Amino acid sequence: MRRMVLAALIVPAAVGLGVGGYQAGRLGLVPGLGPAVASEQRQAGGPARPVSDRVLYYRHPDRPEYAAGPRRTQDGREFRAVYAGQDVEPEDPAAPATATAAAQPASGGPRRILYYRNPMGLPDTSPVPKKDSMGMDYIPVYEGEDQDGSTVRVAPGRIQATGVRSEPVARRELVRPVRAPGTIQLDERRVSVVALRTEAFVERVEDITTGDRVQRGQPLLRLYSPEVIAAGAQYISALGIPAGTSAVTADGARRRLENLGVPPQLLAEIERTRRIPQSFVWPAPRDGVVLERNVSDGMRMPAGEVLFRLADLSVIWALADLPERELGNIARGQRVEVRPRGLTGRSFTGRIDLIYPQLNPETRTARVRIELPNPEGALLPGMYVEAEIAAGGGGPVVAVPNSAVIDSGTRQVVILDRGEGRFEPKEVRLGRRGGGFVEIRDGVAEGDRVVVAANFLIDAESNLRAALRGLTAAAPAGEEGR
Repeated sequence: MRRMVLAALIVPAAVGLGVGGYQAGRLGLVPGLGPAVASEQRQAGGPARPVSDRVLYYRHPDRPEYAAGPRRTQDGREFRAVYAGQDVEPEDPAAPATATAAAQPASGGPRRILYYRNPMGLPDTSPVPKKDSMGMDYIPVYEGEDQDGSTVRVAPGRIQATGVRSEPVARRELVRPVRAPGTIQLDERRVSVVALRTEAFVERVEDITTGDRVQRGQPLLRLYSPEVIAAGAQYISALGIPAGTSAVTADGARRRLENLGVPPQLLAEIERTRRIPQSFVWPAPRDGVVLERNVSDGMRMPAGEVLFRLADLSVIWALADLPERELGNIARGQRVEVRPRGLTGRSFTGRIDLIYPQLNPETRTARVRIELPNPEGALLPGMYVEAEIAAGGGGPVVAVPNSAVIDSGTRQVVILDRGEGRFEPKEVRLGRRGGGFVEIRDGVAEGDRVVVAANFLIDAESNLRAALRGLTAAAPAGEEGR
């Protein structure tokens, strides 16, 4: 029993000492442990011992040039193989002490502190030592070091392993689709009514019913009208009397027939034959579909009674209801794709013809009228459709892919690629979105390179490194206090 208790106490203590020694070695708090020893060995020219036999990539012996397989330099030297485990440090294992050497003055004397920066990487500096809101000491920035303290250096092997990819910032037109439900309606300007301006009797109606298609000039019905016959007889008499010998002139008699709505074909027949027919044909005023028929053989039709209602379906309207927030993104003349629900796989292209000047107070939507060509007549009034408007425009703007932006809700950041494995987080101000891109109104300029893949890894590396620097700077201060 006593041995079991001793074993239970010794094992956790040994584990704790091992973990503590490892962390102390990583932070360089104990001489002879951790990265400091490995750095001294590399500076002395000793080769790093590979952790495994798996080769990640091959590196030029002198400059940052890399290859996926074995390769030779122009002077015949072989590229150096980088094994798994050698490329796990943030800095390049071939030159880990570059920044440190640059920070040391040539004379070997003490380094001059330029200022103190926020340990969490925030854009806050101080000319004197201070602490942040979490009690962490600000990190000194020495002469010769990175002036802003925000640049992160990532080894090329890690860039390849994590799939980091960057693209240049460019100006582009942002177009965002806005979708809204709608219905097909008749073009009010293409609806005609067949009606008489005088009393008449219907002798015969042609074989035309509701839904039939008619052409301009096609006979619809035959009528007998006493008033039209009387006006026609007066016109014939005026045609045979020399001009100036009668109070009734031919022009006046013809004008009376025109005021009665007599078709031009009947006027031409009267002038040619010099006789008035007892009944006459009433033709269709336009091409279209018969929407309504209100007449039958033998009926007596008073003046103004609607006989037929015709509609031209070659051009039709789609009325769509858009949310109020989308009004600022649309304008007259914008292109619209309309997809009828009843015609699967088909779409029709039109333009916004009118944005109605009032909102529906119940649904808070605005009605948009879209003019659509319908030469085949496939679109029928009453159809349900889905309208997709290409909203946006306004000219090219500076934009980056959506994947390039790290949005925390309160801050929007992109990672700038400074080249040679150096990356810098940059806070930006966003604008419109569309087509997988977002407008950058402030923070980056055209031509800058931004990371579009695996950028959250670099952001996490930047935040972690800032925190570790704060802990490293705080450790000596804590020892002095003790």
